[in-house]
This record gives sequence, C-alpha cells and structure tokens, in this order.
Amino acid sequence: MRPKTLDHVALWVADRDRIADFATGRLSMHVIERTDKFTLVGTDARRGKLTLFAAEGPRERGALKHIALRVNDLEASLQGLDGVDVERTDGAAYFDVDEGLRLGLVEAETEVEYDLDHVALFSADPAQTAELYRPLGFAPDGERRVEVGGAWIEFHEGEPGDPERPLLNHLAVLVDSAAEHQDEARELGIEVADVVDAANTRAVFLWGPERVKIEYVEHKPTFALR
Repeated sequence: MRPKTLDHVALWVADRDRIADFATGRLSMHVIERTDKFTLVGTDARRGKLTLFAAEGPRERGALKHIALRVNDLEASLQGLDGVDVERTDGAAYFDVDEGLRLGLVEAETEVEYDLDHVALFSADPAQTAELYRPLGFAPDGERRVEVGGAWIEFHEGEPGDPERPLLNHLAVLVDSAAEHQDEARELGIEVADVVDAANTRAVFLWGPERVKIEYVEHKPTFALR
C-alpha cells in the first residue's frame, strides 16, 4: 500500500448546500463539482477536499470527531468566521458547522490554503487502531496517529459506535494505481467494499479498522477538475 496524500474526506449530509455555502462563504473554498449525488468543495481539486453526499437526516457523528484544515495565517482566516462560536487552542481553532460536523483551522505552512491537515476519529483503542492502519500504507507518528503525505489521522479515546446514519462516509487517499491497491488488498486479506470507475477517477474502497471505509483513488490522465 503506497498512498501519496490525503485526498478528501467524504460525508453524508442532509443539507449539502448549506454546508457548501459555509465552506465557500466563510472558508474561501469553491465548488469544484456538483452532481445529483454529491458536492465537492475545496481550494484546489488536486489537494485536500470535502465531499458532501446527499443523504437522509438527521446524521450521527459516529467515528468522526473533527476535520482540521491548514492555513498560513490563523488570525486572518478567523476574520471570515465572525459570529461563529470558536474554541481556541495553541495554533488552532475549532467550530461546529451543521449536522454534527466540527471543523478546525490549524496554522502551519501550506502551499494551498484550507488543505487537509488532519482528521480526528474516535476509537475504542487508539493505540491499537493506529497500529492497524500501518498495513493500509499509513506511517506511524507516535502512538495515536498516523501520517500520509504530510497530513494525519488522529485517534482519540471514544466509542465510534455503529450508527444507522453516520456522518462519515469515507476517507480517501491518492494513489498511482487503484487496481494495484485492489490486488494488494486481496493478497493481504483486506475486505474490498467497492470498486468505482468514474469520469475523472478510478477507486477501490476498503474496510479499515473499526469499519471506517478508506478509498484509494487514482486520478485519470484526463482528470480535469479545478
């Protein structure tokens, strides 16, 4: 398994337009693609993004604690969040958006504003879960988090549960070849959830620890999203 970057985080939401409007109006993102099924938002189609799948509400947070985005200047970015209740920590700020979605801004050097910095997940055993991500191509970075392409998945003590309507759809990492990762997953005995051949991408979805779905997505040579 050889993931290159954390490509996107996909969510199931009842009102995708409301969340997309927040991302574009408050976080300087733009709508990269909108279809009947989903809305893709970000600042660069080839960097970290949020995918908002239309689904019935209400949604439950389940495994997802928060998603943090990277900015060069936290204070400047917070000016766009006037009126939003923000929780400040050292070099970061966290706030609730809607439907249980909690976002954060982390100040760190980045080529692309609002790129993905990390995703925080609840886990019944954070250290063990981090270890189980290693065969999936994630590099260990301490006991309770793993790294991919300069971004992280963090595991926090908590019960992810098994909600009927979870907020988190899947995590996605960029790879050179989805087919090769599908073959390798089968060799390793990792359960394949789905394989999708779309207009701009090919992808294999695997079931990760604690039933978090992970997409290994390949950008086709004709990839044209911006």
